[in-house]
Amino acid sequence: MMKKMIILTAIAVVLGMASAIAQQIAVVSEGGETSVYQTFQAAIEGADPGSVIYLPGGSFSLPDSVKISKRLTIIGIGHRSDNDNVDAKTMVSGNLWFNEGSSGSAVMACYITGNVNIGHDGSSVNYVMIKCCNLNAVQVNNNSCLEVFINQNYLRGISSFGNSNPRIYNNILGPIIQMNNGYISNNIINGYWCSYGGGSYAGPTYETINANNSMITKNIILTTDYTNGRASYSRLRGSDNILIENISRQDFGENCINVGDINWDDFFVNYNNGDINPASNFHLKDAYIQYENVYGIYGGTGFNDHQTAPVPYIVAKRIDQETDAAGQLKIQVRVKAGE
Repeated sequence: MMKKMIILTAIAVVLGMASAIAQQIAVVSEGGETSVYQTFQAAIEGADPGSVIYLPGGSFSLPDSVKISKRLTIIGIGHRSDNDNVDAKTMVSGNLWFNEGSSGSAVMACYITGNVNIGHDGSSVNYVMIKCCNLNAVQVNNNSCLEVFINQNYLRGISSFGNSNPRIYNNILGPIIQMNNGYISNNIINGYWCSYGGGSYAGPTYETINANNSMITKNIILTTDYTNGRASYSRLRGSDNILIENISRQDFGENCINVGDINWDDFFVNYNNGDINPASNFHLKDAYIQYENVYGIYGGTGFNDHQTAPVPYIVAKRIDQETDAAGQLKIQVRVKAGE
């Protein structure tokens, strides 16, 4: 019994040490050299261009004075607390700013309290990818950025993509106030933003998407069209868009599946008032399951329900309660890499 108590005490000490070490941030350069930093800011400032920053579980603050001016890939452990990850979720408190020199950067599997800002300094920042994150919004701050990739995220707020040729697919997101030359496919889109008209109509206009010259296809649009006094509500504003095979409660482009006055609670497994968070389950109920692999977030390339990062994480573990005759404690762990 004494041996067992000593071993269990040792395990507790090791786990405590692991918890402390977990807050350290590993940075791996393109050449394979690894450096360790204590803060997210220090990791960004100390990383060589082309490096990968691995954020463990925990909360990492980042002041707005920190701007990313080199190509970096930032990977967290995930943003959902219900995952069986060693370090729980990764939370970034603040905004991320990708400025001149940061083309080709990426951020994955993080909860970000603020926005991801691209080209805020007026420079051309191209080929930025945001994947499997929960963030407020994406803001492309000038019209010279190109090829922004937004995949499998929760975008809680109002995003703007300018002329960045955005590729927005398999996300759950709120309104888009500007998008030119974009491709938006297999998303769940909900919410309005408010603008004010001029001329004979001076009242507010509430819109879900403001886009031009864009392909909008196979999305599920949760909002409706109606007019209330001097307030006009519309899902789409813009010109020269191609709208094909979307699902909505009214007509929304060619070959639209118009579900009429359906209650979305009857359409989704857990509509949750359309809230853009993991508590909402946008799998389709049996009556509409034939649409699941074609429309919405589970069509196309699909959606990662667990929002796991492309790094190993624990999917199963078993620890014997007692040591064997040799005084050894058997521990079995099965890991998997995120998609």
